Amino acid sequence: MACKSLYGKVAIVTGAAQGLGKGFSTILLKNGAKVALFDINEKAGRDLKASFDQEYGEDNAIFLTCDVTSDEQLKDAFRKTAEKFGRIDIVCNNAGIVDENNWEKAVAINLNGVVRGTYLALQYMKKENGGNGGLIVNIASLAGLGPLLTSPVYTATKHGVIGFSRAVAEASKASGYGVRVNILCPTFVNTPLLSFMSNKEQAGQFTNLMAMSDDLLKLNGLVEVPEVAEYFLELVRDESKNGAVMIVIPEGASYVNFPSSKEEMSLTLVSRKTPPTVSDPSSS
Repeated sequence: MACKSLYGKVAIVTGAAQGLGKGFSTILLKNGAKVALFDINEKAGRDLKASFDQEYGEDNAIFLTCDVTSDEQLKDAFRKTAEKFGRIDIVCNNAGIVDENNWEKAVAINLNGVVRGTYLALQYMKKENGGNGGLIVNIASLAGLGPLLTSPVYTATKHGVIGFSRAVAEASKASGYGVRVNILCPTFVNTPLLSFMSNKEQAGQFTNLMAMSDDLLKLNGLVEVPEVAEYFLELVRDESKNGAVMIVIPEGASYVNFPSSKEEMSLTLVSRKTPPTVSDPSSS
């Protein structure tokens, strides 16, 4: 594994004020990176920035109030980060919610926000624009690989994040941008996001299946933020990975093996039914 030093690197983390975003920001700072904290929660963001100032020094983190559904706010936050630190090397699109009732908002944050953040990251980091290359890590979920029955919209957005990110990873490589894109898919994580499992107001259509989510949590287990952050760091530092999908469960982490394009075509052909043979009556 080719390891990448984070000293002198500049990272952006969306949804940084709590949960996984806070964990990712913390481990980046611990390993020498400077971090721009983007979050819509201004109080939590400023409190975290103050805490980081005491721990890592005042020049290593900035907080910028940012709603990832706003093109204007996200562009402004990227611009201010580049102006403050002089470069951008790592972008972690982490902001996400679970809200099956306000599903358009969920799509706007979980998927559209990731698309917007990814394209802005490419704009700043790709070599043809004078950037230094870099890394994008988009945060999905195990729900992006299999259905979470109580949360079809959340499931759809995380499937979308994986598909979009894998496509951009290959497109960036083919275009010579020098920007890698990887995806992190943790199982249930002990964060405020877990509260959706007992919140009927956010459960949407399938409140009758909420007990199944509890059963799934018991089956899959729960991981803590620092554990996920350690695997996130591994994904950041491994320069050999592009288009990689890492899953994190209580037993550890592993990479998803997807079929190649040739294998996908083969699977399609194998599944095609052979048309029935029709005998020619004239030959009788």
